[in-house]
Amino acid sequence: MGSVTEPAPGEYGPPEPRGTGDGDPSRDTRGDHGFFGQPRSLVHIFGVEMWERFSFYGMQGILLIYLYFSVADGGLGMNQAEAAGIVGAYGGGVYLSTILGAWIADRLLGSEKVLFYSAMVIMAGHIALALIPGFLGVGVGLVLVAFGSGGLKANATSVVGTLYSEDDPRRDAGFSIFYLGINLGAFFGPILTGLLQQEAGFHWGFGLAAVGMAFGLIQYSFGRKSLPPEASVVPNPLPRDRIGLMIGVAVASVVVIVVLVLTGLITATNLVTWVIGAVVVAAVAYFIVILSSRRISGIERSRVVGFIPLFVASVAFWSLYQQQFTVLTIYADEQLNRDLFGWTMPISWVQSINPIFIIILSGVFAAIWTKLGTRQPSTPIKFALGTAIMGVAFLLFIPFAGGGANSTPLLAIVGILFVFTVAELLLSPVGLSVTTKLAPKVFHTQMVALFFLSVSLGTAISGQLATFYSADNEIVYFGVLGGIAILLGAGLALGSRGVLKLMAGVR
Repeated sequence: MGSVTEPAPGEYGPPEPRGTGDGDPSRDTRGDHGFFGQPRSLVHIFGVEMWERFSFYGMQGILLIYLYFSVADGGLGMNQAEAAGIVGAYGGGVYLSTILGAWIADRLLGSEKVLFYSAMVIMAGHIALALIPGFLGVGVGLVLVAFGSGGLKANATSVVGTLYSEDDPRRDAGFSIFYLGINLGAFFGPILTGLLQQEAGFHWGFGLAAVGMAFGLIQYSFGRKSLPPEASVVPNPLPRDRIGLMIGVAVASVVVIVVLVLTGLITATNLVTWVIGAVVVAAVAYFIVILSSRRISGIERSRVVGFIPLFVASVAFWSLYQQQFTVLTIYADEQLNRDLFGWTMPISWVQSINPIFIIILSGVFAAIWTKLGTRQPSTPIKFALGTAIMGVAFLLFIPFAGGGANSTPLLAIVGILFVFTVAELLLSPVGLSVTTKLAPKVFHTQMVALFFLSVSLGTAISGQLATFYSADNEIVYFGVLGGIAILLGAGLALGSRGVLKLMAGVR
């Protein structure tokens, strides 16, 4: 969970400005070893990211059940399928908004300011969920959290990169500490918000998410002054004469969305379909722009074509993996035996299992790939294995299908989520890495955007697929989706030589 689209240490996205120490001498991080041998400023980025993940996964752990629980139980009483669609649409929107966050940083404000303002927007979203009752609070809260999380996710890694010079040997270790913060937040968020929700109510759980984000924001607001000047650089400033045009486009986009909602064309029932359509259009447009450009060479064009099968596999993977927040939540509510020595475990605690495995297994996989060196599987094979193993994880639900309330042992879900994590570590950490390797020089950022779009599309599709799930059709549901993923993985494995040929030297 914590590593979703968060690249592994040493495999992050496009090059960031380096902390060379130029400018203000008080912000030279080269000789600073104040935080576990790392620059002191890392603790502030570590903190804001940890608390953001705490609030993000804490809120998401109780969001679906808030939507479909009865009013008597503190929820909104929505249809379960519609509620799952909304969660999928929200998740897709988060990853789609990373594109906007990166653009604002590159063209208008710089990564540091976007990170700071995004944290404020996130906190405002959680406050809305906590204080505004009913569907209005959900609408305002999810929109703010989606945009804020996209902006923070797109820029936190870049800001960490500015703390180190290009040849600083502490760099990978610093990113390892940073990603530990991500997974710590992802672990504790569902634990604490779920406990508070169960004991005091949903709005208290959402309020705790807001408090967590406030802690991160306060810490970062004191520490941001110590960041190197590179963190505030705007790499490709938008010309002043185009700012008005961009504001006009933004306002027009908002107006169109409002009109579509007011006229009933966008509803809670079909929201996820609109998100899927928007992401598909954006992804196709990106591919067309890159492939049709005269600024890329023949080899670069071939590599972009080679990325297409990986894009499809990534979409398939995330469309199953992200059902942790939809189908698995429903499953935990209705069929999982959550009894722990006479006490009922909160539903959201299931979401904290994956981060534990990520923390444990990330180092194991890194050691395996290091040991194998050039003998390790190629990227297409890793993608194929990740997709197929994700399908196997879905098939593992079948033996417990139709068992009724409290029929599935907690240990069984722990085992299934272990398989989820193995699949994730075969695909997610290498995703951004291979994307940057295949990217044409003039479209480096746009190719990274394409990877995020694959996550966005898969997440939205996971919400759409969840609308077809019910306890009565589990064998068909898990069997069909698991079988399709296995077939896609097998197909990619069989075609891996052709894909590698298109990748033109990139393995």
